[in-house]
This record gives sequence, C-alpha cells and structure tokens, in this order.
Amino acid sequence: MTTLLRKPMIWITEQSLVRRLLTQNRVLRRIADRFVAGETLEEGMAAARSLQRAGVAGMLDHLGENVASPGQAAAAADAYIRALKCVGDDPEVDCNISVKLTQLGLDAGIDVCLENVERVLQVASERDPPTLVMIDMEAREYVDGTLAVYLKLRDRYPNVGVCLQAYLHRTTDDAHRIGGPQAIVRMAKGAYLEPPDVAFSDRTEVRKNYARVAAALLAAGSTVHLATHDPRLIEGAKGFIGLRGVAEDRYEFQMLYGVRRDLQQTLVREGLPVRVYIPYGSSWYPYLTRRLAERPANVWFFASNLLRPTG
Repeated sequence: MTTLLRKPMIWITEQSLVRRLLTQNRVLRRIADRFVAGETLEEGMAAARSLQRAGVAGMLDHLGENVASPGQAAAAADAYIRALKCVGDDPEVDCNISVKLTQLGLDAGIDVCLENVERVLQVASERDPPTLVMIDMEAREYVDGTLAVYLKLRDRYPNVGVCLQAYLHRTTDDAHRIGGPQAIVRMAKGAYLEPPDVAFSDRTEVRKNYARVAAALLAAGSTVHLATHDPRLIEGAKGFIGLRGVAEDRYEFQMLYGVRRDLQQTLVREGLPVRVYIPYGSSWYPYLTRRLAERPANVWFFASNLLRPTG
C-alpha cells in the first residue's frame, strides 16, 4: 500500500512546487541569484573572475533562445561578440563562450544561423590562442540542424565544439559520426522533457549511456568536456582517464554556476581541470521557468543545490 501511494504523492508535490515557484517571483528571484550570475555581461565576467580566483575556469552563456526574427538573431550574435571582446580584454581569466543556435536564427533557416555563428567564430579566432565557442544542444527537433551547423564549420574553425545529450537514443550514433581527433564535445545528460521513443527515461540507463558515449569519444581521440554533477560518473571518468593516460588538454569537468561548489573545489584540489557554465542576461526568468516547468525533476535539482552552502 505504501509503495503504491508514494509515487502519486511525489508527483503532486512536484507539480505543486512548480506552480508555487512560477507564481512567486520572490522565490524565483532567490533561485536566480544563486544560479544566474546577473543580468549584464559585466556581472557574468565578475563571476568568471571570482571562479578564476578559486582555480575554476568559466564559460559565458548569454541567456536567450528561439528568437522571432533574423534581426533578433543578429543582435544575439552581437551580444556574443561583445562577450568575446570582454574576455579578450581580460587575458588573466580562462573563459570561453557557449551559444544556442535557436538564439542565432536556426528557426529562420540554417543559412541565417550559419551567418551569425560564423561572425561569432571570426571574432573568437582573432585571439591567440582562439577562444573556444561551444554550441549548446537543445530539444530533439534541433539535433539534426545543430550537428549540420557544427560539421559545416569545424573544418574552418577548429575552435568550435558541440554538446551531445546522453539521454537521447540517437546519441551513440551521433558520437560515432562526429567523433575523432577534430571533435570537441561537451557530454551532458540532457535537460529537456522528451518522449520515451527518443529518450531514456530511467536514470540508470542515462548514466550508462553517458559513460559509454564519453568513453567512446575519448578512445576516438576527441576532446571531451564532462558536464555532470553525478559523483559516480565523475569517478568513472577519472578512472578511465587515468587508465588510458588521456592528456589533460583533452578533457575537463564542467558544472553549472551555483551547483556543487564543494565538488568543484574537490576536483580542483586533485589538480583536475574544472570549468563552470555561467548564465547571465535579462532572460533569466524564462530560462528558469522553462527549466522548472518542463521537467519537475529539475525542481528537486535546483532546490537541493539551493540548500547547499555557497562557499
């Protein structure tokens, strides 16, 4: 009887908490203060400098996605270019950027998107060494377009990489297609709500697929950014990297801003490369509400980290 009742009670609690968070701006603002660096580029860079002092590199993410017009996409590219120039003006800070293709016009067509991404990459390539530009992976309907843009650009811009999501069934094939010494891949579990015919719903299966794909990419000579807060995956990756003698410039551990700072510092003390994904911008409200509303499990992820100490 207890087992049968437990799951519906959890579902009700999750949905209630989602509604409360979405309707109480004060609570959401508190979450934003912990998990978003601020509304301005200057606040994003301040967070990157603070992380640098703690031995952690940064990755700026200018919030926004699914723009409505080519003009908005061009404006988003301009914002990324300003971020790159700001990074270039502060050479003491190890910081790169991450872009979303729907923010750069993917919904308007691949050609529109390519033009904007290439403008960003041209500026990123002016620095010596070039600044890395990572392409985020979005919901399943954008995977083909995202990989097409990445593959079209990487021969001319070796400083571009892309994210793969372990919870999608197709990711093993995608990794095989793009993997190799030329590839720079961020491995993430995946944050979108996807149907069971395209994505694993069981966390154990997601974890297993993450480990398999990451290992295959490393074995193929790819540079792999291990974006996870899962201690079991991190320990497994450390073991694989040590056993295979993977060079330090071919991997790093990545985490979200405000999440598992204790674990970040543990890895730093072990001498391992750590980078934190730093969201900033005026679109923090839709960023958080979408993540919270789309998958109730994200509520528990953010809430549990909100209760962790900030130091």
